[in-house]
Amino acid sequence: MYKIIFIDIDGTLRDNKRNLSQKTIDTIKKVTDEGIFVVLCSGRPRKYTEEISRKCFASKYIITSNGANIYDYKENKILYSNIMDKKALIQLYNIAIQENARFIMDVGEHRVVNIVKHPEREEKLEGKIEDFVYNHDVVQCIIADEDFYKIKKLVPQIDKLEKVEIKNRHKSLTDPNYPRTDTIYCDIGNLGSNKGNAVQKLCKYLTIDLKDAIAIGDSFNDLSMFEKVGYSVAMGNANEEIKEKANEVTLSNEDDGVAVFLEKLLNHEFILQNSQFTNIIKKIKNKCNKK
Repeated sequence: MYKIIFIDIDGTLRDNKRNLSQKTIDTIKKVTDEGIFVVLCSGRPRKYTEEISRKCFASKYIITSNGANIYDYKENKILYSNIMDKKALIQLYNIAIQENARFIMDVGEHRVVNIVKHPEREEKLEGKIEDFVYNHDVVQCIIADEDFYKIKKLVPQIDKLEKVEIKNRHKSLTDPNYPRTDTIYCDIGNLGSNKGNAVQKLCKYLTIDLKDAIAIGDSFNDLSMFEKVGYSVAMGNANEEIKEKANEVTLSNEDDGVAVFLEKLLNHEFILQNSQFTNIIKKIKNKCNKK
């Protein structure tokens, strides 16, 4: 029986307008009521992920910043944190400001940025970048802009850096047919920092075998989870490469794909439990008949 389910947020749990359907909320609650951990595993920062986790009745554990942070929000306890290389952060900041792109840093619960776009959840970077990074722990940074070509131009420079790598990027940067809408971005973290390693660490902390874990996602940053768990599920809106590496493909995020899979999982588990119960009854009857 599966004991823990890791679910990506954007493009997976929520629809394209970032809405969380009531069907998804209700189904996740049913899963957690059965004693199965549901862990949101996102590129988003800690506070943002916690809000969504609470809203859908998932577990108290969250994996954020593309695996760089594992947090227990009920105990206010950091279980794991992968702090970015400080020299690389300065280099990345200098790359971003060449094109006047947004430079976003995940620090604790919040994000610190050079250009504020969402004042309700962002803080303005004050002073020199060098002073900031040597006095704060940054677990992930993002370089972003509405201009597709601006970010595409910066990608080769990011790839040249030795101690960090792009963990996730806007789908238009890898799929020429994907719309170049909204914010074009690159999530960047330390080498070796990814969702899969965080999944492994949390399972070890909870003494859960990885074969008893499920991962659901839609993007390349979810593949490291697929490689670790016992069963992987790609969304219907994922590209073909992601689908090919999953054990199963569910419906898209626009069609409640997560809820559809979870409902099927619950039915399967109940069928399994019922069949085991039936076998026990049959054995008892057989013994009685022999007597």
